[in-house]
Amino acid sequence: MHRKLLPLALAATMSLPTLADDAAVIKKSVETKLARTVTSVTKTPYLGLYEVYVDGQIVYTDEKVSALLIGALVDGKTMKNVTDERMQKLTAIKFADLPLALAVKQVRGDGKRVFATFEDPNCGYCKKLAKDIAKLDNVTIYTFLYPILSPDSLEKSNQIWCAPDRAKAWNEWMIDGKAPGGKGDCDTTAVKKTIEMGRKLAITGTPTIFFADGERIPGAIPIAKIEQKLAQTK
Repeated sequence: MHRKLLPLALAATMSLPTLADDAAVIKKSVETKLARTVTSVTKTPYLGLYEVYVDGQIVYTDEKVSALLIGALVDGKTMKNVTDERMQKLTAIKFADLPLALAVKQVRGDGKRVFATFEDPNCGYCKKLAKDIAKLDNVTIYTFLYPILSPDSLEKSNQIWCAPDRAKAWNEWMIDGKAPGGKGDCDTTAVKKTIEMGRKLAITGTPTIFFADGERIPGAIPIAKIEQKLAQTK
C-alpha cells in the first residue's frame, strides 16, 4: 500500500510550482514590462507580495504580475518601514572593495572610526553634511568627488583634486565658500573613475554615505545618527 502511494505522493509534490519557479516567471515578466534588469525576486510575508529589486529600486507585485506597487511597505504590527530596511541590506557593499586611493582623505584624532561619502561640490545637502562632520573627532573620512549636478561640478572637482592639499581645498569650499584655486590641469583620472564607480553602484544622489559595515545611507543625515552608526561599527 505504501509502495503504491509513495510514487503518487512524490509525483504530486514534484508537480507543484516552487518559489523559484514563481520568481523566475516574475523576473522575466517585470524585465519585459519595465525594460530593466531585475537583480532579485523575494517572497514577502505580506499579502502574497513579492519584492522585486530592479535598478536600485524595490517594487512589489503578485505572482501574476497583475500590478506593480512602488512605495514604502510598512509592517502593520511594528510600524517599521520594511522597504527602508530591505534597501539598506540590498544596497550594502563591501567597504574593503572601495578604491580609497580615489578619495580625498581626512584623518582626525586617532582616525579609528571610518566612513566614506560620495559628494558633489555644488550639492547644498553635501555642504550641510560637511559642516556637520567637521564636528566629528577620531574619524577617517574618505570623500569621493562625484560631480553629477553640472559641468561646473566637474570643474570644481578637478580643481579640488589638483590642489596641493585636497582636504583643505574641499573643506574651504564646502564649509567656507572659498573657491578652489587649483587649475584642474593635473591627472584627474580619479574623478573620472569615481563617476564610473558611482554609476555602477547606482548612486543617483548626493551625499551618499557608506559605513564600515557596508551600509549605504543616502542624504545628509543628522550628526547624531552618524555618531550612532560609527559607534555600532567600531
